[in-house]
Amino acid sequence: MLFYIFKVLITAVIIVIISEISKRSSLIGGILASIPLVSFLSFVWLYVETKSAEKIAALSSNIFWLVLPSLSLFILLPVLLRKNLNFWLALLISVPIPWIRLNW
Repeated sequence: MLFYIFKVLITAVIIVIISEISKRSSLIGGILASIPLVSFLSFVWLYVETKSAEKIAALSSNIFWLVLPSLSLFILLPVLLRKNLNFWLALLISVPIPWIRLNW
């Protein structure tokens, strides 16, 4: 249980740091956010817990194929925001689009 709490805290701290940096510089925040930190942390935590290179390889391969359709989120969200659409509505529209595209 202590290890689980440690994982949650480390992951949360990294996300908070990136969001705080993004307030000051969207470029630096974007660079940090574009690094696949969630994937990296997932690889680390999965390996620490399972020591399975095969599970890491499978996860990595699946992430690769799922990143491609998700890129449309990064195209659609800024377009909607620049058209003065409410942030929450733009996010609500943008997030499911990659998964709708994936199922077509």
